[in-house]
Amino acid sequence: MGMWGRLFGNIAGGAAPRAGDATLESVIAFERIEVHYQPLIQPRSGRVAGAEALARSAIEPNADALFARAARAGLAERLSGLVQRKALFAAAAWQGPMKGLSVSLNLLPSEIAREGFERSFSEAMELAGIDPARVIVEITENALLVADAGVAAQLSRLRRQGVRIAIDDFGTGYASLAYLTSLPLDMIKIDRGLITQIAGRNRDRIVVKAMIRLARELDLKVVVEGVEDEAQLALLADWGCDLYQGFLGAAALSEDELLRFVAAGRMPRVA
Repeated sequence: MGMWGRLFGNIAGGAAPRAGDATLESVIAFERIEVHYQPLIQPRSGRVAGAEALARSAIEPNADALFARAARAGLAERLSGLVQRKALFAAAAWQGPMKGLSVSLNLLPSEIAREGFERSFSEAMELAGIDPARVIVEITENALLVADAGVAAQLSRLRRQGVRIAIDDFGTGYASLAYLTSLPLDMIKIDRGLITQIAGRNRDRIVVKAMIRLARELDLKVVVEGVEDEAQLALLADWGCDLYQGFLGAAALSEDELLRFVAAGRMPRVA
């Protein structure tokens, strides 16, 4: 086993498959997982500032289904570790118009709660040769994380190295506000479900606008997910949203597609 194999074992954890999913285990073992990237776009300039890494595989239609299947088989951490590895190495090699873009990685609650994960993740960044300042780690809302002082400590250590910390799907769980005071955060990602009706319903506008204002007062960046039309984008830009993702800009792209997308520079923006 080489250096990366030893490190990858640390990142991915040693959990054995529970449900006997031989197909998925083989896909992971032979690294037949692709990583696509959904751009993070500045609303006013239209500039791509980074991209979120998302797993893709022929055996499942999307990342959520793939990780749900992996979780049932006890393979979720191995899958997550593989995606992290591929994305870190890919982003470290980006050149031309993609040079310097940030890469966002989704972490499982079980990963960030595991003692020593921060050290393994730091070693992974060093091995890939990527500047930690270009890495954003995203954690989903999970009430267990809020109460775990060890999680906050691990995130703080990563943050001191330059890694930025984001809370994903913000606003979908009752622990949203608790996160803002208990975890060391740099940004929030407002869930797509909260912005669907902001162009047509006053209550939706009030809620999202208040979230953005609160984040601003806490000196947090704001990313909004699921932006699908220019009316939504115009409102979000006016309220101070820093970045957006969604089909208005682009779906998840292969590395080659991302390069062409960034180079074209024709992303929807607010004048």
